[in-house]
Amino acid sequence: MNLLITGGAGFIGSSFILFMLAKYPWYRIINVDKLTYAGNLENLRGAEGNPRYTFLKADICDRQAMDEVMRKYEIEVLVNIAAESHVDRSIVGAAEFIQTNVGGTSVLLDAARDHKIRKFVQVSTDEVYGSLGPSGKFTEQSPLHPNSPYAASKASADLLTLAYHHTHGVPVVITRCSNNYGPFQFPEKLIPLMIANALQDKPLPVYGDGMNVRDWLQVADHCSALDVVLHSGRTGEIYNIGGSNEKTNLEVVRLILKQLEKPESLIMFVKDRLGHDRRYAIDSSKIQSELGWKPSVTIEEGLAQTVRWYLEHREWWERIISGDYMEYYRKMYEER
Repeated sequence: MNLLITGGAGFIGSSFILFMLAKYPWYRIINVDKLTYAGNLENLRGAEGNPRYTFLKADICDRQAMDEVMRKYEIEVLVNIAAESHVDRSIVGAAEFIQTNVGGTSVLLDAARDHKIRKFVQVSTDEVYGSLGPSGKFTEQSPLHPNSPYAASKASADLLTLAYHHTHGVPVVITRCSNNYGPFQFPEKLIPLMIANALQDKPLPVYGDGMNVRDWLQVADHCSALDVVLHSGRTGEIYNIGGSNEKTNLEVVRLILKQLEKPESLIMFVKDRLGHDRRYAIDSSKIQSELGWKPSVTIEEGLAQTVRWYLEHREWWERIISGDYMEYYRKMYEER
């Protein structure tokens, strides 16, 4: 199989590429990534030199480039992971999110239609559903109610994807996952940010009262779910992927501090994020019953593994949090 993975230098994309290369030694994998701030080819050192892996620096918004990739590598299946994904950045400026997440998806769908690929997997997010009250879970039938520019751009891309299936017959499948965490995650996200700050004895900025609830999904579990959807997911369907690990942000931060034997006095509550959704929870019974997938890692086990990885790869995240990233960090947190 010739498999195109977009956004493959990012956190989830690079994890998925390494997962697929290890599991399917006969697949040829093409990685297209623009290498924005969150793309890091160091994540893919394990794929370097593999004759079945090819990296191409390209923008999914570039129709000519995407057509050329489809033609040259005879792409059969496409997994679209490329996206601007950090909610805070979308609040500061939404244009890039609309361009990449909506416009880029449109370009890929056109290319998929024209080159008659066998399957198009659109990797989305539970944030398209909006916010839950204290009970209940998101199902695939839950109405879309995105509350951030990021979530709105992903919901728009999902609707466009389904429209291409209905109108043009493009064989699409959509996945909506809960919050991912694990090795190689860019240090803007909650878990790696808290680990890095704690290791430097710096304040750990927690939005609002810290009681916002998320369902945490270890990235390896997400990769295994994408694998089964890619191979067995029904065309035109949506599959929720959750970790069954609901925790408040404050609980997660306290678990990290406990793992690192750091004091809770490092926690610093900061002004809440604009439009901050209160609670997400995923009902993943559909993918479990139809495709036989279920999460295997608890948040306690996964956090212990993740903390250990960041301890052992300090040079990786220290390079990332210097320079431009620190300018953004100061703007978002230290100036509040």
